Amino acid sequence: MNKTIGEARAYAVKLRKFYESEKPGLRVFIIPPFTALQIVCNVLKESSIRVGAQNMHWEEKGSFTGEISPLMLKDCGVEIVELGHSERRAEFGETDLTVNRKVLAALRYGIRPLICVGETVLEKESDVTGECVARQIKIALWNVSAGEMEKIIIAYEPIWAVGENGTPAKPEYANAVQQLIRTVVQKLYGKVAAKRLPILYGGNVDRKNASDFIRQPNIDGLFVGRAAWNVRSFIELIQSVEETV
Repeated sequence: MNKTIGEARAYAVKLRKFYESEKPGLRVFIIPPFTALQIVCNVLKESSIRVGAQNMHWEEKGSFTGEISPLMLKDCGVEIVELGHSERRAEFGETDLTVNRKVLAALRYGIRPLICVGETVLEKESDVTGECVARQIKIALWNVSAGEMEKIIIAYEPIWAVGENGTPAKPEYANAVQQLIRTVVQKLYGKVAAKRLPILYGGNVDRKNASDFIRQPNIDGLFVGRAAWNVRSFIELIQSVEETV
């Protein structure tokens, strides 16, 4: 819940100007709140910056008060939808099964699902991170075809690393879990699909540690939270990553 419509528009305008003037090689997306989706999509139309939504219902219409449908997102111009974020799971009852229903709905309507997975601090300390993350992935991808895997993005976000009081994972730890994610996908869909799958790391990423994460072989990109709330800070983070890669 950050940024009014005016603030989101100003952010998008500045980010587009940066991309058009500096032409960085990194592919970038931003995920504003629902109220700002249409205006941000309009500002970034025909640019290289993609726009995503923070959540979505699995039905295209109906009596689901307070929800947003795939058709509504498509109507705004959205290309990506974030599904299964830890805050959605913890605060709003999201489950692995509802994430799967949303993944399948997004694919039906031509929206790229960005599936968030990650373990709690208790699961980490109990040494069940692998089982936890594997379960989330397997259920989220249930009935997703091999061809549809080309549209999937996975973001590994350890829950203990997310938020104001979170601690970022050590790059080597994140890399190991993301290797596990790739192994799970390989068993389900084969080596080619696993290699092509974009796996992002999120969890207190900032300009200081972004380069350390992106150097890891199994981290294909970054899913940035509060460090991207200020457009200037986000641009500086993009520049630091581009210098690394």
